[in-house]
Amino acid sequence: MPDDLVLRPLSGPDELDLFNQFPYVLNTEVAGDLAAGRRRPQWLWVALRGDRLVARAGWWSQPGDEQPLLMDIFDFDGDPDDAVRLLNAALPPGTTPPEYRRFLPPDWHDRPQPVNAVTAALERTGAKLFVERLRLEWRPGTPIAAPGGRLTFRPVGDPGELIDLMTLVLDGTLDAHSRDELTRMTARESAEEQYRDELERYTSPRSWWRIATLPDGEPVGFVIPAHNGYHPIIAYLAVLPAHRGHGYIHEVLAMGTGILAAEDVPRIRAATDVGNVPMAAAFARAGYVTFERQIDMTWR
Repeated sequence: MPDDLVLRPLSGPDELDLFNQFPYVLNTEVAGDLAAGRRRPQWLWVALRGDRLVARAGWWSQPGDEQPLLMDIFDFDGDPDDAVRLLNAALPPGTTPPEYRRFLPPDWHDRPQPVNAVTAALERTGAKLFVERLRLEWRPGTPIAAPGGRLTFRPVGDPGELIDLMTLVLDGTLDAHSRDELTRMTARESAEEQYRDELERYTSPRSWWRIATLPDGEPVGFVIPAHNGYHPIIAYLAVLPAHRGHGYIHEVLAMGTGILAAEDVPRIRAATDVGNVPMAAAFARAGYVTFERQIDMTWR
C-alpha cells in the first residue's frame, strides 16, 4: 500500500488550529510563544494522513535563541511508528535532541497508560527517563509565615556575589539537573551558566532578589523571586551547606513568597525534584500545593 504519511513543520501561525487538535495544557500558550519568539513555525511539526493529524511535536526556547532548548509537546493518535518517524524527520541528523519535558496530573501514576505510550515511543529514539518533578503553586489567601527573627535579608549586591553563593550551594545538591552538570563542569561553571542562561534573562525586578544573613552579616542562603514570562515564580531557593539542617529554609522561602504576594499576584509557581525531599517539604509547609507533575527525558 502507498505510504500517505506527510511529515512537515507548520507553514505559519494560521495552522495552529491544526497543531492544537490534540488536547494538552500548553495549547493555550503556543500562539503567545510564537509572538514572543519562544517558538518558531519550523519548530512545530505535524504528521498527517490526509487531513487527519496523527502526531505532533513542538520545541521551545528562550526568546531570541537560535536553537530550541527543549521539546515540550509530543502527542500521537494510533500508531507510534508515525510519531517516531515524525521525530526522525524533524531532528537534524547526527545531533543530540534537547531534553523532553511533559506536564502531567498530580495523580498520573494511578492512570499511566497514555504517558507510558508516549515514553515508549520516545525510548525507541534513544530517550531515557531523567527525573520526575513536582510543580507547585501558592495561591492568594494562603498564610505566609511571619519572620522568625533569626535572619536578616538584604538585596543582592552584584552578580558576582550571587554566583559565589550559587557555587557554594551546589555542594551536596539534591537537584538532578545540577548533579548531572557537575559531572561535566565545575560548580563555578555551572553557577555561571545558570546565572547567564536563566536568572540574568528574567525581566522582572532584581530588587526582588534577597540574600539571607545571620545578624553578623554572614550569608545563610538566598531566594530569587521572579516572573518567567508566564507566571510569578520562586526561581531559586537555597541554603548554604554550612547552615543546612537548622530550618532556615522556611524563613527564606517565606521572604520570597511575601515579596511576590505583595505584588498582588494571582499565583506563585515553583518546582522541585520528587527526590529532593527537604525542598518539597519546605514548599508544602509554606502552603504550596502540587498542581501538576513533570517528567524529563534525555537522549544523553
